[in-house]
Amino acid sequence: MRSLTILILFIIGIGVSSCNKLVQKKTLKLAHGLDVGHSVHKAMVKMGEDLEKLSGGKMTIEIYPSQQLGTERQCLELLQIGSLDMTKVSVGVLENFAPKMKVLGLPFLFRDRAHSFKVLDGPIGQQLLNDGEQYWLKGLGYYDAGSRSFYTKDKPVNSPEDLIGLKIRVMESVTAMDMVNKLGGAPTPISWGELYTSLQQGVVDGAENNPPSFYLSRHYEVCKYYSLDEHTVLPDVLIAGTHLWEKLNDEEKGWLKEAVKRSIDYQRKLWIDAEKEALSAVEAAGVKIVRPNKALFLEKTKSIFEQYKEDKVLYKLIQDIQQTK
Repeated sequence: MRSLTILILFIIGIGVSSCNKLVQKKTLKLAHGLDVGHSVHKAMVKMGEDLEKLSGGKMTIEIYPSQQLGTERQCLELLQIGSLDMTKVSVGVLENFAPKMKVLGLPFLFRDRAHSFKVLDGPIGQQLLNDGEQYWLKGLGYYDAGSRSFYTKDKPVNSPEDLIGLKIRVMESVTAMDMVNKLGGAPTPISWGELYTSLQQGVVDGAENNPPSFYLSRHYEVCKYYSLDEHTVLPDVLIAGTHLWEKLNDEEKGWLKEAVKRSIDYQRKLWIDAEKEALSAVEAAGVKIVRPNKALFLEKTKSIFEQYKEDKVLYKLIQDIQQTK
């Protein structure tokens, strides 16, 4: 009898163990370079919460912010070899891995925010996301990163002529470097994590980014001029590695897609308030907000578009974007 009881308990133990394995949670590792106060990070937290609810506790996301696992470029490389599941990068960095993405970094490509969302959320945006799969990068969607403008240490930028001779930090983006060159500045690629010190030490004279990034990075402590020329509307892209994507079944992909959609909708609402808050905060901290004539910057950079005429695929993309209503 005692032997029978032990046998029954052993069988029950195996059953419980098997059930635990069946409901084992999948934890996706997501790394990015932004501050935890950024709207994108907050949206990612929501994405993790929604994914856990949608999956009934079977999937969740573990987030590593503030370059804990490396720069944006390094995170993309980790995705490609399967050591990281998801990341968020600027299109400006992504163009080095998925070349067609460079089209989104062209200056004054979009008429306004509504136009950019129409393109990004439509067939063109999806086509560009799909293009990354051949490079082991599965694009999931676009977060709003507003418009990028110049901020400088010693003098305001009222016109392109004010950039002549200035060393301006840019991302590792050929498109961004080309734009700064056309405007007369000296483009200087530096990682985001090293930029504050580089500004302090005079390695560069300024940089360019959107208002929340300027504020949350505390670059306004060094740069006291912010010139809102809004030269590029450069979205952030949420990406999964194809190594992860191919391991997920259809149900798991569905949960993740829905969580991503909710996250993007939430972030875009947060962004509007984040921009207003950032501009108000930096102005209160002594930054002079300049609103230059954008037409002067457009005139200096419009020849960049002509450089793409020889690349029929990219030039067609430019035309399709410009014609999107």
